[in-house]
Amino acid sequence: MDTLTTDDHRTTASHVDYGVLDSVSNAKFYNPHAILGGHLNDGEGEGHVTVRTLRPLAKHVTIVTQHGEYDAQHEFNGIFTVVIPAQRNGAQWSVPDYRIRTTYADGTTLVEDDPYRYLPTVGDVDVYLFGEGRHERLWEVLGAHIMHFDDPMGSANGEPGKTVDGVSFAVWAPNAHAVRVVGDFNYWDGRRFAMREIGSSGIWELFIPGLEAGALYKYEILNSNGEWKMKADPMERGHQIPPATASKVVDSHHTWHDDSWMTRRAQTDPHSGPISIYELHAGSWREGLNYRELADQLVEYVKDLGFTHVEFMPLTQHPFTGSWGYQVTGYYAPDSRHGSYDDLKYLIDTLHQAGIGVVMDWVPAHFPKDDFALGRFDGTPLYEDPDPQRGEHPDWGTYVFNFGRNEVRNFLVANALYWLSEFHIDALRVDAVSSMLYLDYSRKDGEWHPNIYGGRENLEAISFLQEATATAYRDNPGIMMIAEESTSWQGVTAPTDAGGLGFGLKWNMGWMHDTLEYMQESPINRKYHHDEITFSMVYAYSEHYVLPISHDEVVHGKGSLMERMPGDDWQRFAGVRALFAYQWAHPGKKLTFMGNELAQFEEWNNNHSIDWDCLNWEDHRGVQRLVADLNALYKRMPALWSQDFDPAGFQWLTSDDSDHNVLSFARFGNNGEAVVVVVNFSGNAWSDYQVALPQGGSWKEVLTTDDSRYGGSNIHNDSFVADEEPYHSREWSVKLTIPALGALFLVPED
Repeated sequence: MDTLTTDDHRTTASHVDYGVLDSVSNAKFYNPHAILGGHLNDGEGEGHVTVRTLRPLAKHVTIVTQHGEYDAQHEFNGIFTVVIPAQRNGAQWSVPDYRIRTTYADGTTLVEDDPYRYLPTVGDVDVYLFGEGRHERLWEVLGAHIMHFDDPMGSANGEPGKTVDGVSFAVWAPNAHAVRVVGDFNYWDGRRFAMREIGSSGIWELFIPGLEAGALYKYEILNSNGEWKMKADPMERGHQIPPATASKVVDSHHTWHDDSWMTRRAQTDPHSGPISIYELHAGSWREGLNYRELADQLVEYVKDLGFTHVEFMPLTQHPFTGSWGYQVTGYYAPDSRHGSYDDLKYLIDTLHQAGIGVVMDWVPAHFPKDDFALGRFDGTPLYEDPDPQRGEHPDWGTYVFNFGRNEVRNFLVANALYWLSEFHIDALRVDAVSSMLYLDYSRKDGEWHPNIYGGRENLEAISFLQEATATAYRDNPGIMMIAEESTSWQGVTAPTDAGGLGFGLKWNMGWMHDTLEYMQESPINRKYHHDEITFSMVYAYSEHYVLPISHDEVVHGKGSLMERMPGDDWQRFAGVRALFAYQWAHPGKKLTFMGNELAQFEEWNNNHSIDWDCLNWEDHRGVQRLVADLNALYKRMPALWSQDFDPAGFQWLTSDDSDHNVLSFARFGNNGEAVVVVVNFSGNAWSDYQVALPQGGSWKEVLTTDDSRYGGSNIHNDSFVADEEPYHSREWSVKLTIPALGALFLVPED
């Protein structure tokens, strides 16, 4: 090494092998901070600092401190080196603050701060917790974060009187040989922004001073195969609008105004209250709306209809619009198609201020193979299971997460906590749980192998789900975890300490399938399918159920609810009304998909808005009116929800009248409240139809779906006194007129 000159003496720069310098200059060195930046000299050089900086194509480089300027000499392949005086702090020497002034051949001169003079922004405790799979606020450590440091020389370009602002980057890539940050701020050339690996953790880190929110970036990874690959940040909180694929630096400034909601949430068990959910796809409820426009229009609409919650199909970043959000690449980033990070917070905040809870679909089961994203992230199956018989989903062409790896499990559990805490989401509906539970899901013989006990259960996925639900409920009182699980797996909503999966609610897919199959039958044939409409009560209390009529049932040729109904238009509208009434009366929480409340004729198409034009016709407005009235009735009558999960809350009055296609049953609240529901699924009205009652006295009809305001024939039953005439093992009964394809709700007068 040549002797380098400082102000008034000669001293020698610290020695570095040329092989290392070559690796550093090509941004391939695993620890560039050990070479670049300022380092105290030892021995005869004590009191001095060697500063190295990589400035490819520079003509002249000067190190500027508060006390002087020092010209650097080109040492090797774009690396410039100089020795400067150290700074004394008592008996200790330290590296002084400095900036780098660089002049290029075209005369351009830049004054910049040096990323390589900063300590790691990832701490030892963070590294330890992540390795153990227990870092519950992982999003605060990994990813890109705006940071501020006090500095005597001020901002990144040396402007006095300001802090140094910049962005810290951290990413997990344990099998990478090198990682560097690229973006629009360095013309996607990462040679000057190589990251360091933190010990043997596999976490790579770099603080880049001077960067601001909105910067686009990726990680350029020298992977295990020796290839440079650009990857979006797995922990990105912002993303370009697809089809562009870069991550975006985010700095949130949203101020929440839902304190009363959040306080009440933490003090309330939502599972025991009324829940009616309006499921929607943000991109096609009203086509072209962003998050803030949705806040203006959706909130008022849902409030007027009386739903307690909205459920959004996934709002996480996904590359293919046609996946509806179920093939996620950015698990920590809101879907940029509809706005920014803070725009989504604004939407949720507005819903909460209107008294409406927010459910979001969450997809931890699988992820797509897009080359810019999680798949083969560092050249190896990192996030995905390395076992080829477990790591890919044969139906969906996606990767399956490696649920047995600590860091991957941590990535997912923390993601659930992120949405519940950072975005105030009130519930996560976990998609495709069945695909996670079974090793042979959608696989033929020979395409899977059993677990260590010889069974077909995916033990690692089960453990992950238990951890996710238990941790979510512990850290966020008042939230809900909801499973979409389509098999007869036992204990989906049982507590984890009893061996269950720990969900609070489960979609009742059997009820949805059987009910819609029954409703598609012509009324004259329904007597032969009567067990389909009553079978749900055989298992109604085996889990804590949500009754869904979801997006999956009104798309891909299945037809809208109206299309599924037999008969002429009057009968079809009446059938939709009867279905809504039956759903709202049946034990279990309620969910319907957007457009169902309009009785639109066309099935859902994610490329177009739901059919708002149909509200120009009174019959469609009538169904919408009925949904609003059902929600109002439902919320004010505890008999319809307070004992949803207790057999004491339901009694059949007539379950076997297949000849008339009629069901009658009583619902009871936990304080003795009673509602009797009679549903006629036949195409004929029945006069003098005898209905058993659970008690005597005066009764009244509080709602009939046949009311003219809903588009019905306006058959009503006035207030009546129960007859002391035993019927169906009841001491009391009454004879009523039951409208065709209609439902009645009856309550005691007192």
